[in-house]
Amino acid sequence: MAPRQIAPLSSQKIIYAAIAGNLLVATTKIFAAIWTGSSAMTSEAVHSVVDSGNSMLLLYGLHRAARRPDHEHPLGYGREIYFWSFVVAVLVFSLGAGVSIYEGVANVLDPQPVQNEMVVYAVIGASALFDGATWWISLRSFRGETRYRDLFKAVRNSKDPPSFMVLFEDSASLIGLFIALIATYFSVRLDLPILDGAGSILIALVLATTAVLIARETKGLLIGEAADPLIVDSIVRLANGMDGIAHANGVITIHLAPRQIVVALSLEFADELKTPEIELKVIELERRLRDLHPEVATLFVKPQSSIGFEVASLRRFGS
Repeated sequence: MAPRQIAPLSSQKIIYAAIAGNLLVATTKIFAAIWTGSSAMTSEAVHSVVDSGNSMLLLYGLHRAARRPDHEHPLGYGREIYFWSFVVAVLVFSLGAGVSIYEGVANVLDPQPVQNEMVVYAVIGASALFDGATWWISLRSFRGETRYRDLFKAVRNSKDPPSFMVLFEDSASLIGLFIALIATYFSVRLDLPILDGAGSILIALVLATTAVLIARETKGLLIGEAADPLIVDSIVRLANGMDGIAHANGVITIHLAPRQIVVALSLEFADELKTPEIELKVIELERRLRDLHPEVATLFVKPQSSIGFEVASLRRFGS
């Protein structure tokens, strides 16, 4: 089966919404940070700027991943989306968390009182509306029919990083806004400017945690992660149910992109089949597999006896 392109998921619309919201929020926060001198608001401004850039990188990754296979990349460019997702995690950690903790430590060492705190409250309220809107859009899109209690499991099983990365970043934004609100309130109320810096450090920790979660979830996909076990079992059942196939010895799958899976099947064909008949069986299997699982972009079939497969498996795993 020749490699074929799968259209990008609807996560693009989520990213566009995130970019629009983040740019509005970032602009507002930057002016508020300059006007009030709030360390926590400065951290939030940096956070929103980084989020805007990250969303653009995700769009770029989706664009690159959609390119058709060529001689240098015969299986296509699908993994580019995993690479750029990992880059986003690095940027959240290095720029978002790094700048925020620097700003927080600097303010703790040399506390500066917050000026015009009402501006901070107004900006936090407006930002919460923008971030809350994109958070709700990303949550509804990612959740689908999934129950809320199964969301983290859905993230672990997801092969589409942009769909949950926007949700993670927006969640971190809302938590950061809450921290900025509390830090500003008590900094002014108790006349302790150091609390503003402490709020910035807490925001940095939230961003660092978000970056680690994103990196962990995208690392496996970047290295090469198998398809969902339900899909694997379905492929084996399909092969075993076809006339002329004595036994499906085993299957290896790997994701090239959220909607691109490579499948390698070891099949034992009936002894009476001749080469032309085996070729026709492979074509029929390819057709059925495409109808059942359109995300299977490439299929490799290895005619092999059960004994030969077991020996090869023992050698492969060093047993």
